[in-house]
Parts: sequence; C-alpha cells; structure tokens
Amino acid sequence: MTNDSLPDQSGAAPDDGSRRSFMKQAGGILGLALAPPFISQAERLTALSKKVQGVSEMQLKVNGTVRTLRAEPRVTLLDALREYLDLTGSKKGCDLGQCGACTVLVDGRRINSCLTLAVMNQGKEITTIEGLAKGDDLHPMQAAFIKHDGFQCGYCTSGQIMSGVACVNEGHATTDAQTREWMSGNLCRCGAYPNIVAAVREVQQKGGGKA
Repeated sequence: MTNDSLPDQSGAAPDDGSRRSFMKQAGGILGLALAPPFISQAERLTALSKKVQGVSEMQLKVNGTVRTLRAEPRVTLLDALREYLDLTGSKKGCDLGQCGACTVLVDGRRINSCLTLAVMNQGKEITTIEGLAKGDDLHPMQAAFIKHDGFQCGYCTSGQIMSGVACVNEGHATTDAQTREWMSGNLCRCGAYPNIVAAVREVQQKGGGKA
C-alpha cells in the first residue's frame, strides 16, 4: 500500500479564510431566518415598486368606481386589487390560474385575475366579490351559497360565487352536469361541490345571475 492511498493523518486545521467565510455565511442565513417581519408584504411591494423603473399611474374601474394607483406595469390585476386597492375578497391561491380563487368579472366575463396585468384592464368594468351586494342586500348568488351551505373554510368562496354568477349569465347552468362542467375551474379543497352546484342551480332557476 502506498502513502498516497492512506487517509490524511496530519490533522491540519482548515484554512482560516475558508473558516471565516463559512461563519459569515452561516451567520447571515441565521440572521435572515430570525429577523421579524417588521413590515407587511403590501408595504414591501409598495417600497419595491417605487424603486423599479417604469412605475406609472393607472386607473381601474372597480365595482363602478374609478380608482387611481401607481404601480409597475408587471403588477397583476389580483395584486393591484389586494395590495394597492385593499380589495382582499379575491384570494391568492395557486397564483397559476389553476384554482379559481381569484376569479373576478371583467366586462361581465369571468377571468383569473392572477393571470392578467392590471394595466391591461384599464377602461374595463371590473367587478369583485365586494361589488356584488347592494348595501345590506346580498346578491342572489351570495344568499344561495348561505342557504345551501356552499362553503366550509371559505377561502375559495369568493371565486366560486363570482364564477357562479358568470356561469348563470353565460347560460351554462341549465343542468347539474353542465354546472359541474362549467364550474370545474374553481377548486374547493373542502369538497363542498354538491352544495355549490345546488346554489348555482337555484339562482339559475330563479333567473338571478346578473351582477
């Protein structure tokens, strides 16, 4: 056996420079993990948007009211509603357009607000869950969801209701099977699907889908 094949028995300490570098990196990671969240995500986004070149003023007509905000052009409609206009009824679920929790109506059509830019929706009629009720009078779809217990945790409910309104207006809720098909883009982790279908069907039968 040659000396080259023997394990190192010298016991030499690692290079001081390497040790100092490792300690700095470890300390930085630990500090980041333990740092308390002193500011909200909305404040972080606002602070960041002011530094990003291209921040501009835009106007969105939401629930019948024109709202002005300053945002970077790549801000999604969902983030504009939640973080800039404080309309948090539209939920951020998957942020990939797969769960439907962020569904809103734009010019009467349902869309996933996480998949469209706010700047692209200027001049359009945007309706969120906050704009359905008329004062203390619930929209028929909201009332039907309560009647049929169409929600459990409630996280997906705003998107389900907005999609249900559109489904009825589109004429896609004439049967249970059709309703299930055209509501399939809205996921409910709690599995309240039969109750949701019952609510949508009741509104369709009573002709109360208009937002």
